[in-house]
Amino acid sequence: MSDKDSSTAKSYLDSAMAQGQSALGSLTGSTGDKAEASARKDQAAAEKESSHSVGKLGPLNVSPSGGMSTDDPNRSEGSWNQTLGSAKESVGGLVGSESMKKEGAQQNAEGKGQEAQGQLSDFGSGVSDRVKGAVGGMAAGVTGDREKQEEMRMKHDDAKTKQRSAETDIQKQADA
Repeated sequence: MSDKDSSTAKSYLDSAMAQGQSALGSLTGSTGDKAEASARKDQAAAEKESSHSVGKLGPLNVSPSGGMSTDDPNRSEGSWNQTLGSAKESVGGLVGSESMKKEGAQQNAEGKGQEAQGQLSDFGSGVSDRVKGAVGGMAAGVTGDREKQEEMRMKHDDAKTKQRSAETDIQKQADA
């Protein structure tokens, strides 16, 4: 992994090292060790945040490591159905049409389920493909196949982007 890559595991390791350095600074009274520990802790927090960030434009996702993915079609179709369902509910309420209001509520609910199905699909395939990329990369490293190792790193990064995108959307809905 290069220095430009972010990793949750690396951020945890750096955070633990910062704690140890801070404890050492406290025992020895070294303000330099304490300051360095504080800087390392801040860097670890930034690495963790970066490893979870995903840029999104419609169904396209990109991560700081260069990973790219597209959303499962059910995610955007479900979101669209929710929008149309809400619009039908509103129009039905304005014109006094209970059937239109009911139809809109049903379409909205179906859209939520459809979007959730797409999110779970992306999350599951992201986790699975990350594991395949990591294991494949290790195997390629052992055999010395640098081309395959790079291919597996890209597979891992793309899968991580897909997983993080789904996690972000799931968390947004949980917070709403």
